[in-house]
Amino acid sequence: MLLNKGLLLAGVASLSLLASVASADVTGVWSTVEGKSHVKIEPCGDKFCGKIVWLKEPNNPEGKPKKDLNNTEKSLKTRPILGLELLSGFTPESKTEWEDGTIYNPEDGKTYSSTLTIAKSGVLEVEGCVLFLCKTQVWKKVE
Repeated sequence: MLLNKGLLLAGVASLSLLASVASADVTGVWSTVEGKSHVKIEPCGDKFCGKIVWLKEPNNPEGKPKKDLNNTEKSLKTRPILGLELLSGFTPESKTEWEDGTIYNPEDGKTYSSTLTIAKSGVLEVEGCVLFLCKTQVWKKVE
């Protein structure tokens, strides 16, 4: 009888562990801060990348699709924001962390070193850094 209870407890613990690993899946669609955009994160080769797949305000005041106007490279200023690769080069560090990636910020046209961490609550903490100055945003999973 004691053995059966031990097996049951071990089984429940294993299921809990599997559930936490499954919830740590970085792939899917995430809503950025204030719900301004949705980013789809998926494997790209042996790393993870993310593209903008939805914008709250997809058009400029003239009614045309928003472009990457703040990009520091003149040749990239005409590319659309929708479909833009925002995250690139992330490698898994643990079951809940991805490192060595970059995040592009279309609002200032700059690219920052970045890490992704899935918190225990299931939100994605997206950290962007310049030298030792870092800022973290919290994204919520849509899909």
